[in-house]
Amino acid sequence: MKTKLNLTIDKSVIKLAQSYAKKTGRSLSEIIENYLIFITKESSTSDLSPKLSKIVGAVQLPEDYDEVYERRSFLEEKHL
Repeated sequence: MKTKLNLTIDKSVIKLAQSYAKKTGRSLSEIIENYLIFITKESSTSDLSPKLSKIVGAVQLPEDYDEVYERRSFLEEKHL
């Protein structure tokens, strides 16, 4: 169930966030929701560097993404 939420945020931050959302093809609501999910769940990312922890979850991969195949293809192209 979705619920509306009113937030008070600096206008310049909103403009930057809207621009970012448009560039990434996501809604501002989706970005904020994903961020709230990320910061409220216990994460196994505590052993990651702070910079890397900030970007975890920023990329949404397709359901059929095959990490093993993509990594193998990348390494073959790089080394062969």
